[in-house]
Amino acid sequence: MIESTFTLYKLIILYMLQKVNFPLTNAQISDYILDRGYTNYFHLQQAISEMLDTHLVEVETIRNTSYYQMTEEGRHTLEFFVKEISSEIRDDIDQYLKDNSYEMRNEVSTIADYYKNTRQEYEVRCQVREQNSSLIDLTLTVPSEKAAKTICNNWKTKSQAVYSFLMKTLAE
Repeated sequence: MIESTFTLYKLIILYMLQKVNFPLTNAQISDYILDRGYTNYFHLQQAISEMLDTHLVEVETIRNTSYYQMTEEGRHTLEFFVKEISSEIRDDIDQYLKDNSYEMRNEVSTIADYYKNTRQEYEVRCQVREQNSSLIDLTLTVPSEKAAKTICNNWKTKSQAVYSFLMKTLAE
């Protein structure tokens, strides 16, 4: 068995990342591990931090949300140590991802962020991603930060309607 429970937390995270074809947010990883009572929030964050330091995972942060993906080094590590995760834990993760992957994928596939450009206007980038490609990648220039925040906040709920409108309008 694994000497360190800390190592087990890292392997669980790597196993979760290997089983999905999209990045997982910090909240999604935390929901699984904390709900199962494996550890507390602070130990989990320390494990994730160490995984970033050792290049087992990489992170992209968009509007205060961290999106984690496994690196090639993480894949090799998991291949070597996957048997150290009990079959019960692996089965539980598999079932959890089977039950929740649709919602989890939708949560991470619709992304919006904004920044101030050189003309002191705000640019809002709205995306719908599927695996490693973009279904839509739209950048809008708006006059205020308030407008930029509003667009970002509405993108998750209105992206499908925008995509449908664009396809219908432009494909005619």
